[in-house]
Amino acid sequence: MYSKSSSFVKIFLNNERITRMGKLVHHIIILLLLCTISQAQDKGYGIGIILGEPSGLSGKYWLNSTNALDFGLGFSFTNFNNSRIQLNCDYLWNNYNLLKTSEKFVIYYGPGIKILTGGSNDAKLGVRGVAGVGWFIKDAPLDVYFEIAPVVYLIPGTILKIDGGIGARYYFSD
Repeated sequence: MYSKSSSFVKIFLNNERITRMGKLVHHIIILLLLCTISQAQDKGYGIGIILGEPSGLSGKYWLNSTNALDFGLGFSFTNFNNSRIQLNCDYLWNNYNLLKTSEKFVIYYGPGIKILTGGSNDAKLGVRGVAGVGWFIKDAPLDVYFEIAPVVYLIPGTILKIDGGIGARYYFSD
């Protein structure tokens, strides 16, 4: 189908990162097709995207009406030649009473961990504190949010960085 002399095709088809990302997208699509829609966003789980530092996939799993686990899998685009896979997990407290409006807004905050791997540098492990504002769209299984998270990397050395971004998630029932 393709000529063996086409180096672009060889590189594209043999690129391990593209293959892994393709499998991840495939699994997410299957997961989305197998789940039922939930109109309430403060239970079940949500999957979406975040744009910022890092940009990538976002997930939220509600433990109860106040607490949730927040997950992120993304890439840093600040240095494209040394792009790194980033994974974070946060334990969140959600407060609905700080913003009194007719819309459903939540202020959330909590501690978490972050791992960086890939690129030409050493892997890094850090702790982070996240704070954000979410808007649950009425009569839709969606939320839109903005968050900021200072990260203190502890391994291999100590350094402070700031993560942040805007995102949206689509929610499914348990």
